[in-house]
Amino acid sequence: MRRMREAKGVTQQSIADHTNISKAQVSRIENGTRRATRSFVEQVDRLLGADDALVKLWEDLNRNGHPVPLWFSWPEVETDAAVLVSWEPMLIAGLVQTPAYASALLRGNEEAVAARLSRQEIFTRSEGRTPPDLVLLVDEQALRRPVGTSETMKEQLEHLLELSLLPNITVQVVLESGEHDGNTGAFTIATMDDRSEVAYIETAIHAITTDDPTDLAVLTRTLIALRSRTLTEEMSRELIRKVIQERWT
Repeated sequence: MRRMREAKGVTQQSIADHTNISKAQVSRIENGTRRATRSFVEQVDRLLGADDALVKLWEDLNRNGHPVPLWFSWPEVETDAAVLVSWEPMLIAGLVQTPAYASALLRGNEEAVAARLSRQEIFTRSEGRTPPDLVLLVDEQALRRPVGTSETMKEQLEHLLELSLLPNITVQVVLESGEHDGNTGAFTIATMDDRSEVAYIETAIHAITTDDPTDLAVLTRTLIALRSRTLTEEMSRELIRKVIQERWT
């Protein structure tokens, strides 16, 4: 698409105006960090006089129902996000894990641990880019489930408490009682600067990255169900302190 656009001397802004989306969204589509809808591709194909070349490429990418192009990179999305909302049943989410907690889960695989911890740098970056806001929904069971030693758990929960005091990080505990849609698996929703959304969904086989509106609607309903069982920030901190004292000290 970029090659065709530049060959015709058409700017990203022109495509944005023609398709009624933002220039930032056009850029993400060209970079492979946002999925293009068929309607968008058809409009651009006509604008560039591509004789259905772009449409055929889009059909090829979606032939097997693949939700996004193969190069759709979650780490890049996570880095560019303005807001991240994360839910992880049973465990503490990777974005806030301590080295010892991550090492216990990854069975001492140093390379995997380093890769996981490097993702947390988005919250401490200082090269002029504002760190994203993080809303972390913590499963109450994760506070009590042993990972590593008691010291590992104590350190991890104390780390959660420290993070919860930062202005851009919200930590709330989801009560474990009852059944809800969040039991089906972990996910994170990234909201970009232009308000578009991308989701990362973990499954038993592999993770899925998607910006399909149907998928996002399902996750939004799940978030509503989860938040109906969520403690306030201060009540969450009180519960975490209580678990540290009663379970891990």
